[in-house]
Amino acid sequence: MIIETSRFGQIEIDEQRLIEFQSGILGFPNNTHYALVQAGEGSGFYWLQAVDRPDLAFVVCDPRLFVSDYTVPIRSDELTELGVETPKDAQVFIIVNKVEDLLMGNLQGPLVVGVETRRGRQLVLTDRRYSTRHPLMRVPGREALSKTG
Repeated sequence: MIIETSRFGQIEIDEQRLIEFQSGILGFPNNTHYALVQAGEGSGFYWLQAVDRPDLAFVVCDPRLFVSDYTVPIRSDELTELGVETPKDAQVFIIVNKVEDLLMGNLQGPLVVGVETRRGRQLVLTDRRYSTRHPLMRVPGREALSKTG
């Protein structure tokens, strides 16, 4: 499948990388179909690109790359919506934003995707341990990159 993106132009997507969020993602309820595109070979980051809106994409990652004890409680009705039997049949992602020189992860609004069904849902957690702007890592500035080259 070929999709149009504002960042990469036209790209070919394996249909196994398509995810449907029946309720959309917070703030984007009408955009329900996304493609998961790896940011680079060996990268733990992905682009979650809206299939029908070239200008809408989120950077996402597995939160356990940065918060090893991160857990998401998934209710039985949410498992049913995802078409999975247990939480082990689902993959969790968080949306990542860049704030100045930090990458921040939204640990309160994880995206949970059924691995086999490719159906997703954004959850809203009430656990106060998690924030919408959890620092993940510092991004080197351009000046630091030019010193290494």
